[in-house]
Amino acid sequence: MVSDASASQSPACYPAVKVGLVGAGQWAATMHAPLHSAGAETELAGVWSASGSTAETLAAKHGVRAFGTFEELLASCEAVDFAVPPPVQAELAPRAADAGLALLLEKPLGASLQQAVAVADAVRRNKAANAVVLTKRYHQRTRSFLAEATELRSEAAVLGITGTYLHGGFLDGGFLNTGFPAGKASQGWRDELGVLYDLGPHLLDLMELAAGPIQAVRAEGSKDYVTLTTFHRDGATGQACLSGSVRLPRPRTALSVYSTAGSLDYTTEGMDHSECWPALRREFADAVRLGTPVTVDVERAVHVQALVEAVALSALEQRRVPLAEILPNA
Repeated sequence: MVSDASASQSPACYPAVKVGLVGAGQWAATMHAPLHSAGAETELAGVWSASGSTAETLAAKHGVRAFGTFEELLASCEAVDFAVPPPVQAELAPRAADAGLALLLEKPLGASLQQAVAVADAVRRNKAANAVVLTKRYHQRTRSFLAEATELRSEAAVLGITGTYLHGGFLDGGFLNTGFPAGKASQGWRDELGVLYDLGPHLLDLMELAAGPIQAVRAEGSKDYVTLTTFHRDGATGQACLSGSVRLPRPRTALSVYSTAGSLDYTTEGMDHSECWPALRREFADAVRLGTPVTVDVERAVHVQALVEAVALSALEQRRVPLAEILPNA
């Protein structure tokens, strides 16, 4: 659940941003809706979902309106927060941008790079304030690690980087299957797209920021477990693995950076992810009210999705795939 850990921040100097929530599933209920009810920067204006009864339940929990249609939501808020499957987000987000609203988006932006680019095009066309939820990027531990990695690269070229992101959330009884009977687990869009599209954006984003721009990838694996090699512009080579089907007591995310100037380690062990949400909420509200930049926007999200699709193509065709093949001018 989201907690309000923003007491140490200075109060917002503007009225709360009225946010309409699209989606009423598990992630909407445990993160997105509480996010806007926990601090002064945003205010949950209401909820809409294709499943009306679920939206009504979530809206009642937060004492807000359950909108009857997506159009009603658009007419009743200043910003739209999406907690829906990628193809649904890709369909609805451009409509919200065209209505002049700000967007808080999930990763991946869409089920394909083409869908992601369409969302980004709508944001550019409307100059819409936006932010993308790459959770770990909003935690101070991650920010410190990336700052230290930048400093390390300034001392000597990175030789290599390793990365791991593993958990058991996809398994029966895993945290992503809360509410499903044993043997009836369903991941929705994750069943179709696989672990790469769910965990890949987080890990590839961090690997690139820590070791420098990724120019090509090589991958093997399945929807359940992916191993990959990254080739970075300045000569570093990375190796990583991703899975949501490893039974572990808690998620495991770790990176190590190596250079002749030393090494640097990062782990989410013991990290309180609820500390990410006040930073995200404040950044998003500042972007809407003050026009300030955010940690992750749609431009970064499109780039990361291109990395994910390069990995997917490499695993399918069993070859090294240059990023420029997926995203020209990358």
